[in-house]
Amino acid sequence: MNMDEKVEDYIEKQPSPQKEICWKLREIILNTLPNTNEEMKWGTPVYCGHKIYIGSFKEQVNLGFEVKNLTEEEIKLLEGTGKTMRHIKIHSLEEIDKEKIVKFIQLVSK
Repeated sequence: MNMDEKVEDYIEKQPSPQKEICWKLREIILNTLPNTNEEMKWGTPVYCGHKIYIGSFKEQVNLGFEVKNLTEEEIKLLEGTGKTMRHIKIHSLEEIDKEKIVKFIQLVSK
């Protein structure tokens, strides 16, 4: 696992609850993909060769996934209108659906 200090700096600079949400999402990603690299790209932490990202915003944190190898039904479970990336919006730690997130991480990392 190649952890990036810039990612840690990015997360530490976020206000609450975004900071805690980012830390939890990062933990889930790194536990699910222990051999993945993390880096900063597009101003956000990215994982799995840019197939997954964590983006902190004023009202929520978006956990984004590349949709290239997802079925239409799987894509419908995500938000957004992007052609290559869609996301899950998370407003609080309680909203984190670990099972759903792990499923998407495993799908896009294939």
